[in-house]
Parts: sequence; C-alpha cells; structure tokens
Amino acid sequence: MARRYKPGRKWTAKVTQESDALDIEKGIFNSDDPARIARSLKRSAEQSNRRKSSPFRSAMSMLTFYVNRAGRNLGAGRRRTLEAAKAKLRAAFGRKAD
Repeated sequence: MARRYKPGRKWTAKVTQESDALDIEKGIFNSDDPARIARSLKRSAEQSNRRKSSPFRSAMSMLTFYVNRAGRNLGAGRRRTLEAAKAKLRAAFGRKAD
C-alpha cells in the first residue's frame, strides 16, 4: 500500500533530508559551470558506498530530482545550466547523448 502524506507535507523534503544515495557538495547546484556540477556529481557517485545502482544512474537521478523538485521556480538560465550539466555528466561517464 502506498504511503499517503497529509496535505501540506512535501515528500521531496523527506527525500532530500533522508536520502541515502549520495553525499553531494553543498551548493553545487547553484554553480554556473555545468562541467563543475557534472564533475562533482560524478565524484560523489563514484565514492559512495551506499548507492543502490550504478554511479551514472545515481548521479543522473540526483540531478534530475533537483530539476524536477524546483519545477516552475527554476529560471530559464538555471534550467539551461542544469540541462548542460546532464550532457556533461553523460560525457563524463562515456554515455551517448539522447
């Protein structure tokens, strides 16, 4: 049975606080350099002993989670930077772009 949350409670806050996937560099998603974001996420994913999937999937999931969580509050410039970071992350892991 799916867990239901009371109105006004955000499941994303719970995931952010209790996530056991990666220890990411503080403030990394505020960086203006997509390559720096990708390098940091790659390093965090490769060093983590707690992740449940491959380093690439863990790093990409964390980046995607951040973008989705920000939703409409994410400005166009910030969204472009984070989307560019996804491309850099794919390249860093030797994956082809979509």
